[in-house]
Amino acid sequence: MTSVQNFNEVPAHVWPRNSLRQEDGVITIAGVPLPEIAEEYGTPVFVVDEDDFRSRCQDMAKAFGGGDNVHYASKAFLNKTIARWVDEEGLSLDIASLGELRIALAADFPASRITAHGNNKGPEFLRACVREGVSHIVLDSEQELELLDLIAAREGKIQEVLIRVKPGIEAHTHEFIATSHEDQKFGFSLASGSAFAAARAAVNAENLKLVGLHCHVGSQVFDAEGFSLAAERVLGLLSQIHAELDPAAVTGISVLDLGGGYGIAYTAAEEPLNVGAVATELIAKVAEHATSLGIETPQLMVEPGRAIVGPSTVTVYEVGTIKDVHVDDENTRRYISVDGGMSDNIRPALYGSEYDARVVSRFVDGDPVASRVVGSHCESGDILIHDQQYPSDIRTGDLMALAATGAYCYAMSSRYNQFTRPAVVAVRAGQTKLMLRRETLEDLLSLEP
Repeated sequence: MTSVQNFNEVPAHVWPRNSLRQEDGVITIAGVPLPEIAEEYGTPVFVVDEDDFRSRCQDMAKAFGGGDNVHYASKAFLNKTIARWVDEEGLSLDIASLGELRIALAADFPASRITAHGNNKGPEFLRACVREGVSHIVLDSEQELELLDLIAAREGKIQEVLIRVKPGIEAHTHEFIATSHEDQKFGFSLASGSAFAAARAAVNAENLKLVGLHCHVGSQVFDAEGFSLAAERVLGLLSQIHAELDPAAVTGISVLDLGGGYGIAYTAAEEPLNVGAVATELIAKVAEHATSLGIETPQLMVEPGRAIVGPSTVTVYEVGTIKDVHVDDENTRRYISVDGGMSDNIRPALYGSEYDARVVSRFVDGDPVASRVVGSHCESGDILIHDQQYPSDIRTGDLMALAATGAYCYAMSSRYNQFTRPAVVAVRAGQTKLMLRRETLEDLLSLEP
């Protein structure tokens, strides 16, 4: 739990790299006071530290031998500005919908550095990927393989593909974000043989070119063990492909995409995954496994979306109603309401996720009281912080921010209760830049005929 003694501190491994609490108690990011952003753009508001984002792109590229090997996962958070930053830092891009593809292309992101994912890619999405020259499409089912082969034929193109493999690794993560076990919707099973059958079908398809294999063990993974074991199993499949299929047809299979899931620190008690150490270990393990199987070491690719954008961002709220709620004869709990909630951050309600929250507009020094930070929606499960000891002098009108909200917060936002989505503001060198404007009530009505 957060004690009052350290509540005014800003944990550097959780907050954006350019966060600082000033002598007057106000927290700034990249030299911009968060209260000034709240006054100009309203609350809630997402604040993105541009240099933090860019530096994490650079860290990933350095760790994995170049930006081409690192695919930023659009699903974590995407708009045209993010796509341009990713492009300028030399990284590649993952997309999982036609909308994500269109945003990337609108930002002039090179299609040759885009990989398309998804378990239910429709004809329109696949056709757009082929026409626009998307580098790789990750095949997820027999039906999709056949459809893509037909679409590529009609477009007069040969489309490069990867096979998504379920290696049967149970990552230590929430059930809803574990993506590699057998009984889930993504990919072809290694254990049943369907992954090899899909590889054989892709090799035999006239308008597809199999160039690699893909897997993803889950999200919020904090060590290399699961990735290493997945690599060993998927490389075993690659060895089988080389041994049993036409040698001339499989010589170009040179990519091993181990997906993402790199964990970040959401609270002061957590430690983020050590990217450099994990990358060094993974690269060595992949080479070791390949050598033991007698095959060439493939090009290693990764997809660290959350680990790039997650820590770069905070969400600033204004505190509203505060009330003490009877729990039992001996205990009460203070409910601190803020002017957002599950519409801008569904993760606590969906996954039980925890966050680090701080008052950012001043110092607080009250006695610790059992507290819960809740949103403004008509839903008892609209809880952002479940159980903390917060200072008793937090009051209505204070600004409170949750850190590490860059991934899967705005991206999963909704209009529940007809709340409007917040603005997203980038900060750099003392300046602000609007990335996404706040939705308006007119936007809510705009879809009605």
